[in-house]
Amino acid sequence: MVITNSSTDKITLFNRNIYIKRDDLLHKDFSGNKARKFHYFLENSFPSIDTIVSFGSNQSNAMYSLSVLAKLKNWNFKYFINHLPSFLKEHPSGNYKYALLNGMELFVDENFKMTKYEQKSNELFIEEGGAIKEASFGIEKLANEIKGWKEKNNIQNLKIFLPSGTGTTALFLQAFLEDEVFTTPCVGDSEYLKYQFSLLEKDESLYPKILNPKKKYHFGKLYNEHFTLWNEIENSTNIEFDLLYDPIGFDTLREHLERFDGCEILYIHQGGILGNETMKERYLRKKGISKE
Repeated sequence: MVITNSSTDKITLFNRNIYIKRDDLLHKDFSGNKARKFHYFLENSFPSIDTIVSFGSNQSNAMYSLSVLAKLKNWNFKYFINHLPSFLKEHPSGNYKYALLNGMELFVDENFKMTKYEQKSNELFIEEGGAIKEASFGIEKLANEIKGWKEKNNIQNLKIFLPSGTGTTALFLQAFLEDEVFTTPCVGDSEYLKYQFSLLEKDESLYPKILNPKKKYHFGKLYNEHFTLWNEIENSTNIEFDLLYDPIGFDTLREHLERFDGCEILYIHQGGILGNETMKERYLRKKGISKE
């Protein structure tokens, strides 16, 4: 399988023209920032490896992408979680459902610690969310695509924005680009994000710029304003964004638009829309919200 250059769309939002790098369209099964992070393992040979091992949440985008990677490489996939809600177990959906269909072997243990796992020689361990140095391989390709697009369209002043979990994509993008990269924390706060950066790069001068959301959000919690903004953006642009990260991303971008005066904005669409299936169900079930 070959990951090709993703397209770039131009939309109007918040009374500004914004370019959208459509990494959600890289491949129907293997797309978004996880495809970039795991591209190294897709393109290279590992003759002694026949199993991927990872850990995370029960609806992780990385979980699904790793299940696709394992299927493409004809590997086994062992995934560990601390908790599996009974509703999800009885009604599989979203990333969890499709990872199982790809052959994921799931282990549920509320006391499980990845640090205590005894890795075998035939196993490839990948950190939660793909926060690994090998991610730089695919993200450098993304950076080169941005450089080529910028040159082709004669864009002189560009700033890149994307929301972050571990911040791996933003960190490596800044390493490969001269243009300023901005991000916002969606898991924890700015200090947590800086800590995640520090696990891969000690020099703080090389970090992307962090813009704080207007208020603190608890990761995975439902917020009416997030669903409303997500819905409005889809209706106005005909682009479906991730319901977990992108509402925080776009809302933070809107709050800090003055930082982007006099330049073009490139927003990285990092995929993750398969997870919308369960997020929308949660909003409908717990908040009584319906999509217009």
